[in-house]
Amino acid sequence: MPSQNLEYPKQPFSTVNRYNNRASYSLQQIHQIINTTHFLNVSFVDPDSPYPVSIPMIGHMGSFDRPSADTGDVLDLYLHGYISSRLLNLSRNHGSSSPPDGGADQTAQPGGGSNGNSSTKSGLPVTVAATHVDGLVLALTPNNHSYNYRSATLFGRAAAVADPAEKQYAMRLITDAVVPDRWRQSRVPPTKGEMASTGLLRVTIEAGSAKIRSGMPGDERFDLENAEVTGRVWTGVVPVWSAMGDPMPGPDNKVEHVPGYITDFVKDGNSWAKETALEQATKTMKPKGKTED
Repeated sequence: MPSQNLEYPKQPFSTVNRYNNRASYSLQQIHQIINTTHFLNVSFVDPDSPYPVSIPMIGHMGSFDRPSADTGDVLDLYLHGYISSRLLNLSRNHGSSSPPDGGADQTAQPGGGSNGNSSTKSGLPVTVAATHVDGLVLALTPNNHSYNYRSATLFGRAAAVADPAEKQYAMRLITDAVVPDRWRQSRVPPTKGEMASTGLLRVTIEAGSAKIRSGMPGDERFDLENAEVTGRVWTGVVPVWSAMGDPMPGPDNKVEHVPGYITDFVKDGNSWAKETALEQATKTMKPKGKTED
């Protein structure tokens, strides 16, 4: 099966129920949402906290064993943190960074994979979420207001990366996710002290799902037939996208001109973000489907 057709297996904890025909289990679509988000919300349980913990982190999908794998392939999620952070410490208490038997490849096969029994698997259970807002959807009635959005959630097990080669791979992966080719264009390799103070987590993914809303408002027929309402209430979509400004040199910068790889990234990134928001606004909206939570 081509990698672009791979899907995560549906599990009770990962299946989208509300408006389920807006859901996607495609690896390519989920990984693309994750890899184009600046911050990921990582949630886990800390035995010393009375509440679930959720923290923003920097991360990127990749494969140490198959560096050329694309977003449609089975990938791990690498997260960057400080070596003594709470999440790193908790992950060390849940086993090594080796994936469970069969690895992530088994869990991503359509119709197969994990049975949801995680008692024999190593790593700290985590949930990772990412969301892009592409538009403000303004309808005739407050009840039909919405957002155009692309959201993704991954479920997996996090373990600290111990192997130096994999650790450096993950550091480069995440650095180049900030600005492509930035690793090579900076002072590398990291010193022993920098390597020792940096913590990297590899999350072996067991399941994932995405939910996407696009298009214009969807109003009720009785509102659309009410001339008084339609004559005074503006409806439509306000496209939303993040834009990067012109690069500003730091106080210790000695390079006269901003390198082309940075200016090109800013220009192309802004263009892609705007085009995506406009495309999501004009794309035909999927019907709501099931509405139970």
